[in-house]
Amino acid sequence: MKKYLIRIILIFLMGEPSFGQVRQLPAYPLITFDPYFSIWSFGEEGNYSDTRHWSGANNPLLGLIKVDGKVYRFLGEGRGADLAETSLAEQSWVSVNATQTRYQFVCGGVDLSLTFTSPLLLDDLSLLSHPVSYISFKVQSNDGGTHPVQLYFGVAGVVAANDSLQELGVRKRGTGALTILEAGTKQQPVLQKKGDDLRIDWGYCYVAAPIAEGAVQSISSRQEAVEAFGAGKDTLEQGGAVAASAVPSTGAGARSGTSGPDSVTGRGYFLNTTYPLQAVGQEPLEKLLLLAYDELYAVQFFHKNLRPWWREEKGASPLALLDQAYKGVKKTLARCDTFNKTLYATALAAGGEHYASLCVSAYRQSIAAHALVKGPGGELLFLSKENFSGGCINTVDVTYPSAPLYLAYNPGLLKGMLNGIFYYSESGGWKKPFAAHDLGIYPLANGQAYGEDMPVEECGNMIILTAAIVRAEEIGRQKPNAGSSGKTGADYARKHWATLSTWAKYLEVNGFDPVNQLCTDDFAGHLARNANLSVKAIVALGCYGQLAEKLGKTALARKYMDLARELAGRWMKLADAGDHYSLTFDDKNSWSQKYNLVWDKLLNLHLFPKMVYEKEVAYYITHQNEYGLPLDSRKTYTKSDWILWTSTLADKEEDFEALMEPVYKYITSTPTRVPLSDWHETKDGSKVGFQARSVVGGYFIKLLDYQWNKK
Repeated sequence: MKKYLIRIILIFLMGEPSFGQVRQLPAYPLITFDPYFSIWSFGEEGNYSDTRHWSGANNPLLGLIKVDGKVYRFLGEGRGADLAETSLAEQSWVSVNATQTRYQFVCGGVDLSLTFTSPLLLDDLSLLSHPVSYISFKVQSNDGGTHPVQLYFGVAGVVAANDSLQELGVRKRGTGALTILEAGTKQQPVLQKKGDDLRIDWGYCYVAAPIAEGAVQSISSRQEAVEAFGAGKDTLEQGGAVAASAVPSTGAGARSGTSGPDSVTGRGYFLNTTYPLQAVGQEPLEKLLLLAYDELYAVQFFHKNLRPWWREEKGASPLALLDQAYKGVKKTLARCDTFNKTLYATALAAGGEHYASLCVSAYRQSIAAHALVKGPGGELLFLSKENFSGGCINTVDVTYPSAPLYLAYNPGLLKGMLNGIFYYSESGGWKKPFAAHDLGIYPLANGQAYGEDMPVEECGNMIILTAAIVRAEEIGRQKPNAGSSGKTGADYARKHWATLSTWAKYLEVNGFDPVNQLCTDDFAGHLARNANLSVKAIVALGCYGQLAEKLGKTALARKYMDLARELAGRWMKLADAGDHYSLTFDDKNSWSQKYNLVWDKLLNLHLFPKMVYEKEVAYYITHQNEYGLPLDSRKTYTKSDWILWTSTLADKEEDFEALMEPVYKYITSTPTRVPLSDWHETKDGSKVGFQARSVVGGYFIKLLDYQWNKK
């Protein structure tokens, strides 16, 4: 930590802007809330292509600025005659911190700063659940002169639809402080679809602008909006377009499918906001826009439709939510700024600048792959979607790699990732003596959808993560009751003890030398006698013994700790391949990452001697490719989350960096321009599969080790 102490001091005392930012990513998060409300820029330049949903489907945002009568495009793609005629703003840089993505542009005689903020603060479930993102603009003269400036920002109505063929209803709304445009599909098929490559087509998207800033909002096609802006019109009347005045309508108009001055129905609409012409000099001109989404219902949990978490708050409504978000914007942005610095400083101390950049790049992506709801009994449910890998909801072996982020910042959310699986078993819906793989296909959590079980994998994951929750709350670096109704980790283990015991007994019989079955790396195929899966079972049995001890079950604790140590000794003999440990017990010419060992270290189980870690780490360093350590000896592809886990086994800083740096190189130079893919080729850095998944929360494993064992 001493190595980075001066940098950390600068972050907080001097507000040094270059810290906490990542300059190069395969894709840039703009709006990140959940698997549906998620908009990214897939290009290095924000104004070279349309923005997209994480799945790749177009979710266009369009930004234009007029300076001295000349129109520049700073966000979105040039399409159509009028858009093609606009000039490109010159992008100076783009940077990402934990909660924000920032762009800087030169637009003739002025500089434009554009900031997207998604206030995903894990210690505040109310704020975390609010589906509101802030879009901030700051314009300032760059030549000492004064320039007439006008701003336009458009949001495609298809943000509220699965595809552009669905008919939309768009209308104007408002509060005392905001003028608002609302868009949603005419059909509103609430929770009627499930699958991976799908966007939401129910609920309503909201674009809100402060009345005090003089914004004029209108509804039109994209082309009409550009033509009107270029011609200097504040409102749009042509082509059936509807203008919303700066003094909003609070109740007029129909939700969709009706006529009248306040609403339209059709396809291809853009929700337009234009800020009035103003003279801009050395004093910055600042404007604000709020973009929000009300899903109405977020997921179905065992045939009961559940509202988003924020919808359970007293007096909850989208307009009240937007009003609240606007009134609290200064406080929220200040909190985000503090958190951005704190996260970066902690990661910097844990693993250095490049490691800190990895954590920053993963933060919003991991969180936005979940839905936050209250279960039927009022319990927290934080349900993941397996983005770009089948679309399953609440997959246990997705929760497992994602866990470090949530253990570091709010273990109550990890409980929310386990609660649904415990419910499935304890309600009698899942009758097998091992943990389920998932709860269904997002957003329908009505029972396992995956066609094959992963018995050792999922039992091990559930037991290890329960023990990790207890450890996180004992460390006391987060509020013990955050999101967990005042229950401590030990109480959580006690509540589910019967289920945990069933799974531990299964591992006792079946875990040490696994039969031919899948593990979390199911894309690699079935494998018998999997040494890394065996490690998971051994560590899980040790965790069960550790939990038993914390619950006062002394004899049981002794039994399982002794068993785990005995199995660890047997494992070392069976897997020994000389200078490393093998992929399978019966093939000494093989090898694999033993990433499951990391919990033996983090939880201080001491089942395996330190020399096991050292032998493996030394071997890994000599078997890397340019973009990372392969998953095992069968292929040259890898999983970046597992590399970070494996690197955390290293005690020497230089060994950790040797394994981490190729991952950093992959993230900052991969040719595949999509939200972070955790499955890539180590020889050329290209994506093999997966993108936008929550498992990049696993990048925080080194930070977690630092929190738990270095302070």
